[in-house]
Amino acid sequence: MDDGSVAEALRLLPKVDALLGDAAFAPVIAAFGRALVTEAVRADLQDLRGGIACGTFMEEVEPWVLPEACAERARRRLEAQHRVRCGRALNATGVVLHTGLGRAPLSEGARRALVAASGFAVVEVDRASGQRGQRDEAVAALLRELTGAEAATVVNNNAAATLITLAALAAGRPVIVSRGQLVEIGGSFRIPDVMAQSGARLVEVGTTNRTHLADYERALDAHPDAALLLRVHTSNFRVVGFTSEVSTAELVALGRRRGVPVMDDLGSGSFVDLAPHGLPHEPRVQDSVAAGAGVVTFSGDKLLGGPQAGLVVGQRALVEQVRRHPLYRALRPDKLTLAALEATLVASRDPVRACEELPALRMIAAPLAALEARAQAIARALVAAVPSLVVTVVEGASKVGGGSYAVEALPTRLVAVAPPAGWRLEVVASRLRERDPAVFARIHDDRLVLDPRTLLGPDEDREVVDALAAVLRR
Repeated sequence: MDDGSVAEALRLLPKVDALLGDAAFAPVIAAFGRALVTEAVRADLQDLRGGIACGTFMEEVEPWVLPEACAERARRRLEAQHRVRCGRALNATGVVLHTGLGRAPLSEGARRALVAASGFAVVEVDRASGQRGQRDEAVAALLRELTGAEAATVVNNNAAATLITLAALAAGRPVIVSRGQLVEIGGSFRIPDVMAQSGARLVEVGTTNRTHLADYERALDAHPDAALLLRVHTSNFRVVGFTSEVSTAELVALGRRRGVPVMDDLGSGSFVDLAPHGLPHEPRVQDSVAAGAGVVTFSGDKLLGGPQAGLVVGQRALVEQVRRHPLYRALRPDKLTLAALEATLVASRDPVRACEELPALRMIAAPLAALEARAQAIARALVAAVPSLVVTVVEGASKVGGGSYAVEALPTRLVAVAPPAGWRLEVVASRLRERDPAVFARIHDDRLVLDPRTLLGPDEDREVVDALAAVLRR
């Protein structure tokens, strides 16, 4: 727009009182009150002024300033302000452990446990004696059973588990770790920074792509006061090609000869071997314990399929040092986390039951034929709801996500929706996210794609169909 067009467009902006007096605003005022609607209208008009001034409006401004359009924008603005931000979402992205959507969805058993624990709950009291007990006693017992470890405890996430374990076992002393494992994961969580915060002294060995047992031996010669030999799962990246690393068992054998325990930070951690479901074999938590690691840390909300938590298992003397550290009280989980985690661990006792009951594992294990059938059903329902839509079922790939299996993909079937006439896919995706529940999809090859793998079942399949149809009709 030139200066004259900008001035003319600005003159078209209505007065606040005139808009509020229009019939289109009556239901909005009834729902939210005049004061809040007035603020929303003023903010909307300010946005329009800014858009006109910077040339955002390449088309006529008149449709944007109609009372009906202004009322609709004010309603959306106020609904967004009053909506609980951590609300329910439908995940059609195909990313199983979607960090932005809370990673692992909880099982029905865990949800029931959350409800039961939302009032007064048995947290730090012994039922038999009525005396105060240990907060994580039930969870620790299950972790000992599942992993074979002598002792276990829980903090609020794996970053906390790593920090407190290093602080408790190695403050002021060297910790030896391969350069190839000095990772940075989401949120700028860097192993060297965490180690510095814990008070431990980092000793790097080897190179980015190759570290040998002799590298650790030389480091122990140079640092006889070393507190730990540390292994770190590389989580969301892989080094491939000319590589070499030392196994847990080899590191444990060296540590025993030198009197230095091994700490194994598994990151995601899992009790179930996922290789039969098309993913590479990853060491399970119980494998690390069996190999002799002195202490193992891992997450509760990733491949374990439970709530956010950091789990510490290992030798009794080492775990007790962690429990006695001053940071422990600051990092311990609340009753809701403990309740959901306990239910998740109960389901984890049997690998078959775990893959049936824990949604994250069930999604990973979903057969391709079942995904094909669901995708076809979604496509048919979409065409029935909006006959003008062009919908196809195509081959695609799902991701595990959450820092697990960085490059591996799971074959899936995607419902691909071509953009309807007059619609931009970014607008469709945005309108889906604005709904309640919010719907998250992907845009790929100029189509909106829905992956049934990460929807929790036929009920959510229908909800996604209804949401997309409602957006396009509107």
